[in-house]
Amino acid sequence: MTSGSPAAIIFKIPPTSLPKTIDATMTLARRGMSLLKAKRAVEASMVGETVCVALPCVEDVATVLRELTAAGFEAAETSVEAPDVRALRARLGLTREAFALRYGLEIETVRNWETGKREPDRTARSYLQAIANRPDQVAQAYGFAEDSRGFGS
Repeated sequence: MTSGSPAAIIFKIPPTSLPKTIDATMTLARRGMSLLKAKRAVEASMVGETVCVALPCVEDVATVLRELTAAGFEAAETSVEAPDVRALRARLGLTREAFALRYGLEIETVRNWETGKREPDRTARSYLQAIANRPDQVAQAYGFAEDSRGFGS
């Protein structure tokens, strides 16, 4: 495969399924994943894990999902996109500075993401997704706690 876009796929084996592991492995490998990584991902699903894989070159996500389903797997696309940082910050009612301080980010980094000067790397995208899904828990895990005056302790 020489053309396509990256995609992230999550899959698992349903309890009553007898999966076609070779078909599933080849489905992943045809989308740019090494054969060894594809094999290991399928093996992980066979011991009950829900597996998430990044496929470098997917021509059509629906086709990949159909092929995995035909091989006896439950599969879905998952997001690899970073949340819109400006919209996330607005939803939380935080200034750029407050957002950066609360989540341990550099203000300049947040500014660069919001203006499109830079894109968050994979780790930052994951962190931003965690903030978007569970903002209070992430702030607490990071060590930010608000006292009665609204200041971090």
